[in-house]
Amino acid sequence: MIKLTRLDGEAFVLNAELIRYVEHRPDTFITLTTGERFVVSESMDQVVDLALCYQQRKHFLPPPPRQDFASPTFANGS
Repeated sequence: MIKLTRLDGEAFVLNAELIRYVEHRPDTFITLTTGERFVVSESMDQVVDLALCYQQRKHFLPPPPRQDFASPTFANGS
């Protein structure tokens, strides 16, 4: 997920996995794989950088630790 800004200043979060392409004309248009389009205040280069950073973080962050629900800590409700 990447945080972007609509032209009216409203921030929103976009699933970067759905980006099909990004255009600059002169505003930045993002077209999703669903066909939906967004116009954002970030530059095309900023959107690409955010999407690339998202992909890098997604693959480098370790998964959360597994919890053993059979352990005594969970068995007695504490």
